[in-house]
Amino acid sequence: MSQTQKDRPWLFRTYAGHSTAAASNALYRGNLAKGQTGLSVAFDLPTQTGYDSDHVLAKGEVGKVGVPISHLGDMRALFDQIPLDQMNTSMTINATAPWLLALYIAVAKEQGADISALQGTVQNDIIKEYLSRGTYICPPEPSLRMITDVAAYTREHLPKWNPMNVCSYHLQEAGATPEEELAFALATATAVLDDLQGKVPAENFPEMVGRISFFVNAGIRFVTELCKMRAFVELWDEICETRYGVTDPKYRRFRYGVQVNSLGLTEQQPENNVYRILLETLAVTLSKKARARAVQLPAWNEALGLPRPWDQQWSLRMQQILAYETDLLEFDDLFDGNPAIDRKVNALKEGARAELAQIEGMGGAKNAIPYMKSRLVESNAARIASIETGQTTVVGVNKWQAGEPSPLTAGDDAIMVSDPQAEADQLRRLSQWKANRDPEAVVAALTALRDAAKDGSNIMPPSIACAHAGVTTGEWADVVRGVFGQYRAPTGVSSNPSNRTEGLDDLRAKVDLVSTALGRRLKFLVGKPGLDGHSNGAEQIAARARDCGMEIDYEGIRLTPEEIVTAARNGDVHVIGLSILSGSHIPLVRDVMDRLRAAGIAHIPVIAGGIIPDEDAKALRAMGVARVYTPKDFELNKIMADIVTLVDPRQVAAE
Repeated sequence: MSQTQKDRPWLFRTYAGHSTAAASNALYRGNLAKGQTGLSVAFDLPTQTGYDSDHVLAKGEVGKVGVPISHLGDMRALFDQIPLDQMNTSMTINATAPWLLALYIAVAKEQGADISALQGTVQNDIIKEYLSRGTYICPPEPSLRMITDVAAYTREHLPKWNPMNVCSYHLQEAGATPEEELAFALATATAVLDDLQGKVPAENFPEMVGRISFFVNAGIRFVTELCKMRAFVELWDEICETRYGVTDPKYRRFRYGVQVNSLGLTEQQPENNVYRILLETLAVTLSKKARARAVQLPAWNEALGLPRPWDQQWSLRMQQILAYETDLLEFDDLFDGNPAIDRKVNALKEGARAELAQIEGMGGAKNAIPYMKSRLVESNAARIASIETGQTTVVGVNKWQAGEPSPLTAGDDAIMVSDPQAEADQLRRLSQWKANRDPEAVVAALTALRDAAKDGSNIMPPSIACAHAGVTTGEWADVVRGVFGQYRAPTGVSSNPSNRTEGLDDLRAKVDLVSTALGRRLKFLVGKPGLDGHSNGAEQIAARARDCGMEIDYEGIRLTPEEIVTAARNGDVHVIGLSILSGSHIPLVRDVMDRLRAAGIAHIPVIAGGIIPDEDAKALRAMGVARVYTPKDFELNKIMADIVTLVDPRQVAAE
């Protein structure tokens, strides 16, 4: 009997990078030896936002959520002994995507690689950064220009490279409904392609449409998520044919990679996350017509802290078992002709089309950023409220909380701890790099980059020249900031209360009583120090405080400790809330507390939230932080009640 012909499996990736380029290189080579078939590079926040590791805003952030890449030497170390012309590399980088791709090309040239053979992706999606992730630099117009510069350059020189990965992943992490995730991602893709049309010959445009890829999220409602993926496939095919006149079906194919949902990973009973990850993986692999091209899975313990290599290996093995031990890849699409699937797909498409029409009426995604941001904040608020009320069940969180202690979380090494010496090591090597390069070559390269940015020339060739000359990430980005300006995205949090005040009557009454005792309205400052752009939690805290009747002061992301303390003093606030999810809570909170004491306003209570291990929470409380909240504290009304108690002058007088 002849053996059944199997489809080729998707690329197996693990999103990884930490501490230093050398440490990340060792991790990559170890993962490749375990059967990983592609690389997915996580960069630290200074690299993502265009700052060198020695910048004041980078303090405490170096190597925390990814690998620091400040110059060609770092990129060289990151890919040491990894032949780039034989690798498929995904780089999750957006605002500095032209620069990181330039460094990658420069390293490949040093390796003697055929540049035209390079395969991989730069995410290069700025619009979702304005909406959800926060690692943007410039305003929308020049940001789109740089995205399409990358696309035009890769068309000519890197024919196997995906120049843009439309990222709806973070939209779902920010609370997007399936319809919103579909519409906002597709609107982003059309904004980029509309801009690209004038940069490539008309005969080459369909090919460029075919090289736009997507990076999506798959949540726990895996039937809905499967239908969402089928809807993506059908809507993208429709857009490519009707909007852009692409006749070749292969250029209309919806090509996507996926990381399944991290938003739903729980700190409580974290071992349950293994099942969640598996079920979410099925959503993007079961349907052949909507199967992912690449899958990277989070580790089961990411709600607790940085996963260990073993944790990442466990997620990799999940993919390998699904692809190689089951018979999934031996069959045609299992869902064709299923009436329930067809009904759901059509409903999702109808909802997405309505959103797309709304965005189009505003002039496209570039102009609809405030609208889309506000929709995400509202949708996320509805999601959280549903969990708080028990309408949505989350096992181990709001139901069946009782359980046995997990042996997987026992011991001092249950999560990986960042190397405390990594930042100092990076700063030392950065200083050496700057001292050993040719300063005249650096100045000449930066001058050429500035000229290209000003005159509209493609930014990639001078960026590659900058890489070879020894220019640093911060120097490259400073030129971009100088020419194009910086941008501050909308927060999505209106100063006007929402209509979600059901169940808040008692809290609103307490806020009124305490405000009367204070002699004015209770004022709450929500601050995000450092470079962390994960603003979802801060937005929801600010919105709930507003709905409870507090006066809120929330200016969005990327504030220095100095700016937060100045705002607290000038605004005469009653309580300060600090939100940090990058793991940099210890140095950043310490800086804020020190500055509060120096400013003579240390009496203002400070609360902090983030992914904070127990030992770190103890350290924060020892610094004087009044309350520490982590993902397990999902009941926002309890946090609101704590805030009211903290600032109640009658309570303070009684203590």
